[in-house]
Amino acid sequence: MQGVTDASGLHEVERRAYHAVRPGFRIAELQIGPTQKVPWHYHNNVHDTFYVVSGSIRIFLQDPKEEIRLTPGQTFVVPPRRPHLVTNAGDASAVLKSSPGSRRTYGCI
Repeated sequence: MQGVTDASGLHEVERRAYHAVRPGFRIAELQIGPTQKVPWHYHNNVHDTFYVVSGSIRIFLQDPKEEIRLTPGQTFVVPPRRPHLVTNAGDASAVLKSSPGSRRTYGCI
């Protein structure tokens, strides 16, 4: 599988913004609609931390299979190389922040 350094163009979201951008690091803020998702992927060398600002999200994980539901103010950390997919868990838009939200190489599944 060929790794990519920025997959933001591979999935559609309602809004995307980046904060604290510097080499090898950024915090991504995404607003995802009720039918939108961030497709299956993993990060090679970094943890992916999710924080929900509004709405609710579901994070599906593999190795082992697991489903996490987050509401405003909750966080969850996905370790390196653990495949995950993020979906909106509600009927309205959800806003989440993801760090590193980086351009570091990761794999799409």
